[in-house]
Amino acid sequence: MTEPWTEPYVCDRLTQVTLSYRHWTCLDLVASSLTGSLAESVWGAPFALVSHGTEADPLLWYGNRTALELWEMDWIQFTSTPSRLTAEAPLREERARLLSAVTTHGFIENYKGIRVTKTGRRFLIHTATVWNVLDEQLRIAGQAALFSQWEWLSDKTSNSTSTA
Repeated sequence: MTEPWTEPYVCDRLTQVTLSYRHWTCLDLVASSLTGSLAESVWGAPFALVSHGTEADPLLWYGNRTALELWEMDWIQFTSTPSRLTAEAPLREERARLLSAVTTHGFIENYKGIRVTKTGRRFLIHTATVWNVLDEQLRIAGQAALFSQWEWLSDKTSNSTSTA
């Protein structure tokens, strides 16, 4: 059985995510690799990468291994979750303003915000980049977020990693 993150549809969308990241930031999401696929590089990266579509109530369609572990979900749970549910109810308005700013400006850097896991644990993300995912015709096909630093708020433990 293949891993869901290696399915052609997911790999195609992930290519859009990485090309869009380069479009907005002039940076590569992951270093070019001669030994692995883009899907493998992003899946195992030390940062959290999440993306959602453009539905009225956007569903998460991708989370790498770090994101799934952080949100305490498996692939099926994560990719059937409305992205608004990654924030606590009182903070969803702030999250909506953030995504509106991204839609208007293309991307933002150094975002900081509180998120909540499936089990209710809270964590603060630091220095996130959030950007519009573009399709081949440069139309908005979703949004994505990348961060490598977070701090657990519920038990005061913290985790910090750096991007490669």
